Parts: sequence; structure tokens; C-alpha cells
Amino acid sequence: MSSSIPGPRRAPARGKRAFAATWWGQAWVTALEDSSLDSGRLSRGRTYARKGMVGAVVIAPGQVRAAVQGSRPRPYRSAVHLPVLTDAQWDTLLDTIAARAGHLAALLDGEMPAELVDDARRAGVPFLPQPAELDPECSCPDWGYPCKHAAALCYAIAATIDDDPFVLFAVRGRGREEVFAELRARRAAAQETTAPPASSGVPAAAAYAHWAEHTPELPELPEPAAHTAALPVAPPPGTGLVTADLERLMADAAARAARILTGDTASLHLPQHQDAVRIAASSPGPEWFHHLIQNTGTNPTAFARLTRAWRHGGPTGVTVAEQPHNPDPTVMKATRTALDAALAEMTDSPTHLRAWRNRLTLTQHGIQLRLGPDARWYPYRQDEDGEWWPAAPADGDPVTALTAAWSQNEE
Repeated sequence: MSSSIPGPRRAPARGKRAFAATWWGQAWVTALEDSSLDSGRLSRGRTYARKGMVGAVVIAPGQVRAAVQGSRPRPYRSAVHLPVLTDAQWDTLLDTIAARAGHLAALLDGEMPAELVDDARRAGVPFLPQPAELDPECSCPDWGYPCKHAAALCYAIAATIDDDPFVLFAVRGRGREEVFAELRARRAAAQETTAPPASSGVPAAAAYAHWAEHTPELPELPEPAAHTAALPVAPPPGTGLVTADLERLMADAAARAARILTGDTASLHLPQHQDAVRIAASSPGPEWFHHLIQNTGTNPTAFARLTRAWRHGGPTGVTVAEQPHNPDPTVMKATRTALDAALAEMTDSPTHLRAWRNRLTLTQHGIQLRLGPDARWYPYRQDEDGEWWPAAPADGDPVTALTAAWSQNEE
């Protein structure tokens, strides 16, 4: 699920806040400006946006990206990431919209009602971006946070958010049509006739006393049926269902049930795209991989990256790939000290570790370590396009994780 906005697109010519006329567009700009301590780079970003140096903008779940022309002939690849809402948060947000007819009417008119945002926030759903949520990324060598190219992208998209508040919905994970479909389903459910009230039943104490006086003999428990991967009947013709595919899903469901019975519930509450990643990580073949991407509306490169993250770290590996977090600063400081000592032995050239949230980046070598919520370090490598990819299984020792990624330079 992504959309593209043609560019280059010139932003308003005057004023620091002229990039957004609506309060929700200004909220986007405020989140950008409050996340940066470098007013100089923000000023350059505004200039770049005004000059139309931002190319076609692509909006997808969790990110906005575009090519931004800098001082070099080749444009830089810039992006700004924003966490997508969980399925539970989406349910809460959609219930909030459906609860008041005025919310939906305002959205249909291209307005973002402030009461909707307030209601969602009180329900625990942070719909508008917060400064700590915006995560800029750029292929340029500038280590600014954000660099002027990512800042230009943020300013350029503000006017689009003004015109269409559903851009914010799309970045948070669901587009206009999906949101309206969910709202229609809720309205249809509310209009259904309610079922007749259930019988009041028998008081529990009386029911137990009757059972105690007439205790029935319990039947012998049957032997558990052996699982078979064969379908009892072929799928109906014309449905598009394939026997081999259904049998694979049956085997997968049986294996998951067996793991759940042992207490392994890690994959029990996965959102749709992560469950698709889990299936893809089991190597079902290229055709399945293609269908999983197509049916979840996921970017192919992002889906392949998450599949590799699952293979290296399971559900936690996917969380590390998708969601940066703020760890204990003392842990990050101690880790940097250990890595600096290890790097002094591994190379004679000067090295510099760049720290941001739970990530330590060795920029000149294209290596990054990410601290997971399981207190393990996940090694990443940067490809020729500037994209970060999981490189090896996680390790509790950051030096071991660094060595795993470093050794790939020598292969």
C-alpha cells in the first residue's frame, strides 16, 4: 500500500510556518522542528523545499521517501520513518471515528477534526506525529539529525498533508480506502438487529448442587487424532485454491499449534504483515513469496528485509528491524567503550561510532548494531543503495555481533 506524489513540488515561498496552513499540517512541521537541535540544517531544508529540489514523494506504511537534489549531480535518497499503529490501536482509532458522525463527515470534507485527535490520544492512540517518533534517513554523508535533505522532504510533504489528511493515515499504516471499508463494516454491524436476550439461566450454586447429587460418569478420553497433511477432498473448482498450498497451510497451522502447546506463544498475536514474513521465512518458494508481498501490499524490498530479519531473530528480529527505541544510556555508553577497544585491534584506520537511540553505526564500514528488547545485539550491513539489512544472528556480546558483520567485509 503506497502512493506517489509527482515532483518536483515547490513549497510556499515565505515564512517558517508557511509550509502548512492547517493545524494538522503544522503539527507535522512542529514534530520535525522539535526533533532537531540544528536550526541551520532546518533552514537549508526549507530553502531546498522552496526551490523544488524534492522529487516525487512516495508514501507507504511507516515512511515517506523521495529523491532530493543536493550539491552533487546525483540526487540523494531521503526518507522519514514514522511508527505504524498496531492492529489494536487501529481498532481503537476506527471505533473513535465511528462513535461520532461529525468525525467522519469532517474527514470526507478533507478536514482533520481536533476532537478526533484528542479523543484518540485519550484512548492511548498517538495519531499525530510526536518529535521522538520521526526518524529521518538519507544516503548523503551529512550526519545531521535530520540532514538538510530529509528536512526538505518533511517540509515539502506538509502542504500535501494540508490538502489530504489521509496521508497521515497512510503513513500510520492504512490508506483511505481501507479506512472507509473498516468504517462501513462497523456501521453495518451496528445496524444489524440485535439477537434476542439470552435466558437468565440457573444460579451457579443450584446448578452445582444438582450436579453433585447426580454426578455423571465421565467418558473415556479419545486418543488424539494423528495429523495428516493430505486434504480429505479437493478444493472446489473455480475457487483459485490449490491443494498443495492448502496442505502447506495445514502443516503450518499444526506446527504452530504444537509450539503453542509447549508454551511458545511468540507467533500467536502477530499482525498480518509479520505473519506473512514468518511464512516467507520458511522458504515456501518464489511464487508464495510473490503472493505474500502482493496480498499484504508490502514493498518487496522491505518485505525481503523483514524476512531476513525473521530468519536471524524471529519475531524479535522483526521488531528490531521496524521499531527503534530508547535504551538505557549507560548500556549504550559501556557498549561504545567496548566496541572502540575492539575496533582499535581490528583496524589501523580511525573509526567513528555514530549513536542514535538503540543503534550504533560504523558509517565508513557500512556496519550497524541494533540493541533489541531482548538485550541482544543485532548486526546489520549497508548495501550499495544505502539500505540496512540484517547480516547475522543476534548475540548478547556486542563485540561478537560486530565481528560477525565485520567478517563479511573479508568474504
